[in-house]
Amino acid sequence: MTGHPHDHGHAHAPAAAEDGPPSEYARLGRAVREILVEKGILSAADVRRAIEAMDARGPHLGARMVARAWHDLAYKARLLADGTAAAAELGIEMGPTILKVVENTAAVHNLIVCTLCSCYPRMVLGIPPDWYKSRPYRSRAVHEPRSVLAEFGTVIPDDVEVRVHDSTADLRYLVLPRRPAGTEGWSEAALASLVTRDSMIGVSLARSAHEPVETA
Repeated sequence: MTGHPHDHGHAHAPAAAEDGPPSEYARLGRAVREILVEKGILSAADVRRAIEAMDARGPHLGARMVARAWHDLAYKARLLADGTAAAAELGIEMGPTILKVVENTAAVHNLIVCTLCSCYPRMVLGIPPDWYKSRPYRSRAVHEPRSVLAEFGTVIPDDVEVRVHDSTADLRYLVLPRRPAGTEGWSEAALASLVTRDSMIGVSLARSAHEPVETA
């Protein structure tokens, strides 16, 4: 197991979260926002546009990058060399953070975590799932990654190395899943439909070519 060694601990996708009153940080954020609007530093419209821009981010953006990499080997090489620049090629701006893309292969499976808090590639995956932020996942993903993966239904053969990568405030990781068999000749849009958020975190594999795709 390589990547950034740290501490961790989680029970599968469960560890759901906080349905109760707003947290202290949520209340603080709301208070700061209200003060900024009251003082004319921000307008309500500015806040609304920022929220809309945030809501527009989601796994579909990361899936576009993965599908392009599967479809275009030259783009894949650029993606693995400089994820931030490759994201920008598709109009996806990472802001001040660096995006590092790690590739799953027949010999290596990658898993993403943030041991200190919940640093996450929001610009390409949107809001992190609650289990990603949970203390159990953050601890156990480092110490017993194969057990954590198995709880997600992902069993990695013993001869495949599991590498755990620890995100930071400045560096975010994205997994490039293995391309499913039987997808030769597929369009980028069709390939993107096989890429899930969890496969880009590394807790699952991409959908198989024959697996039904859920629609809203």
